[in-house]
Amino acid sequence: MLLRFFSFSTFIATGALLGHLYLYRRLVRDTVRSRALRLLAVTVFLSMTLLLLFRRKLLDALPVEFADALSVASYTWMGVALLLVIALLVLDLGRGLVVLGQRLRAPASPPVDEERRRFLAQAVAGGAAVTGGGLAAYGSWRAFAPPMVTEVVLKVPKLPKALEGLSIVQLTDIHVGPFIQRRFMDELVRQANDLRPDLFAITGDLVDGDVPTLGGHVAALANLESRFGSFFVTGNHDYYSGDEEWSAFLGTLGIQVLRNRHVRIGDAGGSLDLIGVDDWSGGRRRGKKGYDLDQALTGRDPDRASVLLAHQPANFKVAAERGVDVQISGHTHGGQIVPMTFFIGLAWEHSAGLYQHGGSHLYVSRGCGFWGPPMRVGSPPELVKLVLTS
Repeated sequence: MLLRFFSFSTFIATGALLGHLYLYRRLVRDTVRSRALRLLAVTVFLSMTLLLLFRRKLLDALPVEFADALSVASYTWMGVALLLVIALLVLDLGRGLVVLGQRLRAPASPPVDEERRRFLAQAVAGGAAVTGGGLAAYGSWRAFAPPMVTEVVLKVPKLPKALEGLSIVQLTDIHVGPFIQRRFMDELVRQANDLRPDLFAITGDLVDGDVPTLGGHVAALANLESRFGSFFVTGNHDYYSGDEEWSAFLGTLGIQVLRNRHVRIGDAGGSLDLIGVDDWSGGRRRGKKGYDLDQALTGRDPDRASVLLAHQPANFKVAAERGVDVQISGHTHGGQIVPMTFFIGLAWEHSAGLYQHGGSHLYVSRGCGFWGPPMRVGSPPELVKLVLTS
């Protein structure tokens, strides 16, 4: 996990540096003659690179209101820049293939026409700006629009007949913070209630900030309505934001927090065990206990049906071999934005969707909100409704 975190951080830092160099070359150096405009562009790109590289230190040093404004600016630019780079790469690749085809047909190179070269560079830059800007606009709309609903039926042979058809709606990776606030939360709660589940599972990364700042937005979750109530497990971002403070606050909203423990869902006529574990990595990074499946399973009958709430899809195969029937996770966002949507499978064996190991099932949600750039391209947000049947 430390290697994965280091690799991700290195990838982001390298991408920020190379991406801005590429944008300068293709959008400015090849198209702009004015030295003053070039100098301005260098200043802007250098400033944004440094901002992305040292964002966390700057946020820690600034008052909350300035830190939020900085987060909005830096994350929005991160998304726009990424999509501009992708658009330029695609257009440059197409242009390169055309040039290659021409050279194969006519090996003798014609004299270089600098004006024509500049015109083509400007045309490609303009096309990339339109394409990248369009993708950014669509991604922003998709990120803030209501999540799509994914309904999955899972067969659990140990499920008692009294709980046949039990439905669980999962809310995960909402990331309440500078972008996602009360209006978004009220609409999400309304949409979740419309699914009329038997219980709600909130599987971590609920917030990016402390209780005094974000408590009023998160309080919308008190309006969730279900037969058996709402349950929460911590994600890594909840640790960054204060896991103990948020656990206590959620308790005041009537949400049960499962920290390496299990509870019984149902009654004497039939029940199952709902198990919750702390985040796989968040605790260990902060010198806390964190994930403890052994403690969470202590005292339960392995012959009883069980559902495990775990923020990260890590350790699923171990949990399955310990008798867990269903694991519900999030964390990956399904990559959130291309090209991460393609790379996420390299980092996670279980990156998004439904998986099975033996007779056990894992569902990894793409999440209801977003982190970082306020955009989703290629990985729309989702509300997951799981229906259990024997």
